[in-house]
Amino acid sequence: MEDTRNLVDEYKGLENEQVFFALEKKRTPLEIAIENVEHDFNIGSIVRTANSFNVEKVHIIGKKKYNRRGAMCTDKYLKIVHHSTTEDFLKTQEGRELVAIENNTPRAKPLNDKKFNKNTTLIFGSENNGITEELLNRAQDVRFIESFGSTRSVNVGVAAGIAMYEYARQIIL
Repeated sequence: MEDTRNLVDEYKGLENEQVFFALEKKRTPLEIAIENVEHDFNIGSIVRTANSFNVEKVHIIGKKKYNRRGAMCTDKYLKIVHHSTTEDFLKTQEGRELVAIENNTPRAKPLNDKKFNKNTTLIFGSENNGITEELLNRAQDVRFIESFGSTRSVNVGVAAGIAMYEYARQIIL
């Protein structure tokens, strides 16, 4: 029977647990945090992208439920940790640089001049309201993605992909 999952050839035919453990051996140190304040449909897309970059862990802060359909089953190959509060999440982040990707604050600087640390956690908020003030204040760095058209920002799922790629370009490639 043909394996129709969206997997690279190396993992075709393996059980989900086998794929998870194979990826586990070569995870990148990058972690992703997503504030799920309003059940944002972009979370599934961010999870799928996190799998593509083989991140160490995805943290979901707030509501546990998200649209898994957008993840296209990639959540089976990642460590996804739920935190009911920001404080809960922050307790897991000792020794990590928290970098918020947020354009709606004067503190934000362009992503293009960011020099990433190996132990970084990228933080993303909801599409409508961004990152909460509580979490934004705890980030050591805040970056925005430059825009060249009429819209001042890209979709949060797209922003996550851009930021993960920039981290990978500097640290992994």
